[in-house]
Amino acid sequence: MNIALFSDTYYPEINGVATSVHSLFLLLNKMGHNCYVVTTTNSKFTTFKDKVIGIPGLTLKQLYGYRAAFIFNEKAFKLLKSLNLDVIHVNTEFGIGIFGSTVASKLDIPVVYTYHTMYEDYTYYATKGYFDRFSKWAIREISRSNIANATEIIVPSQKTEIYFRSIGIEKTINIVPTGFDFSRFKLNDEEKEESLKIKEKLGLSDKKVLLCLGRIAQEKSFDVIIKGYKNYLDKYKDDKTVLVFVGAGPDEENLKKLVEELNIKDRVIFVGKVKLDYVPLYYHLADYFLNASISETQGLTFMEAMAARVPILARFDNNLINVLADKETGFFFQDTDDFPDKLNEILNMKKEDLEIIKDNALKSIEPFSEEAFYKNIMGVYNRAIRRNW
Repeated sequence: MNIALFSDTYYPEINGVATSVHSLFLLLNKMGHNCYVVTTTNSKFTTFKDKVIGIPGLTLKQLYGYRAAFIFNEKAFKLLKSLNLDVIHVNTEFGIGIFGSTVASKLDIPVVYTYHTMYEDYTYYATKGYFDRFSKWAIREISRSNIANATEIIVPSQKTEIYFRSIGIEKTINIVPTGFDFSRFKLNDEEKEESLKIKEKLGLSDKKVLLCLGRIAQEKSFDVIIKGYKNYLDKYKDDKTVLVFVGAGPDEENLKKLVEELNIKDRVIFVGKVKLDYVPLYYHLADYFLNASISETQGLTFMEAMAARVPILARFDNNLINVLADKETGFFFQDTDDFPDKLNEILNMKKEDLEIIKDNALKSIEPFSEEAFYKNIMGVYNRAIRRNW
């Protein structure tokens, strides 16, 4: 099968959509298909290398570094026409996504549309608080338009399906969680040694590491973790833990200021952005993974932590219903008030009880394996082709 994936963001960028699209690209090619990616590039010219078509885009710093491309590119269209595509898979709602839908219409190819991001949680990047209600309405209308033009629809979680139903979408929705290669997070001896070296370099050899990993952005609610951790330190007078942030983003400076205001600068480390290949090493230097985001559609970082056998303490959200079970595969907290007691509870668990949680967590992510993902995605592609006959 010849497939083209359309996405505004792609590897080596580090975010959920880029990771999902890159994983799917690698998987489909590994399984013998001809899969291509159409994405943006900072080049002035349209490029085509290693099955990736790059379309010139303009970086919009006020929109979190989003790169906007024109909705049609003649050179890219000619390239795509020559590939005899069977399916176009759109993974974005905007420039590149509109181009993908246009190509599909011109070539009479079925369109599979995946909704990755709860954009209503991101409107403040554009509105800065002004006209926010109008912006959310506009986002819903764009989503409805994309769904109307799609042959098949994919969402990564039940949470997203519920959202679509709430805005009046009646079409069939395929829930297909993104699969990933668990083996990346099982380190060999050399990688374990490298992880230990990183921990030593950070001065954490004798500390319990509480890891927060991902884009440092407002919608990730890392401020909730910091405030909860401050409450924990005040209540339990602990001197064995350190809160470590891995990643970069527009809210980093605000979080650093918050850490200073709370007078816990000596207990919080901001590592910054790391290469994608190094991400598993940081999971393995951690003792616990913390997350307070309620804007995720699936939450790949949760499954990455589980694959690395790192216990999770997360703020409850609907997207975790089929991912995390409290005190079975991980732990939930509600807010900054109950965070201290929850953290203290898991820090003082017996080692054998914690190992059971880790084992259960590893088993629970089996439905998110590459094999399961491939079977589900091919089912959607084949239905789209049949519907387009």
